[in-house]
Amino acid sequence: MMVRGCGARECASRGRIALTAGAVLAATALSVTTAVAAGAAGPPMPELTGKPLMNAFRVLDYRTQVEVHDVSGDKRHVLWPGNWKVCEQKPEVGADLAGKPVTLGVVKNAEKCPAA
Repeated sequence: MMVRGCGARECASRGRIALTAGAVLAATALSVTTAVAAGAAGPPMPELTGKPLMNAFRVLDYRTQVEVHDVSGDKRHVLWPGNWKVCEQKPEVGADLAGKPVTLGVVKNAEKCPAA
C-alpha cells in the first residue's frame, strides 16, 4: 500500500497521513493502520464536523482520498480513528466530491475543537 502526495518521512514530519475510507474500515476490522490512496468520486460532501472520525469513513465513498491531521497544535499522528472527532472539513458541506480529496482536521474525543 502507499501514501499519496508525500513520502513516508515527509508525511510523518508534517503529522499528516492520506487514507481512504475503505482502508480505514478494513484496518479497523484487522486492528492495523493502513494508508491507501485512490481516485475518488461520489455524492456531495456530508456534514462531518463535530462527529466521530470513524463516522466520516463510514459515510464517505470508499474511493475518496481522505487526509487527516491533528488541529490541536500537538502534531500527533492519527493511528486509531475511533479515538478522534472531526473539527474541520474541506471541502464544505454539499460540495461535489467527484475526484477531489477530503481534508479533515481532528482532535482526540475528550478534547475541545480549537476556536476558528
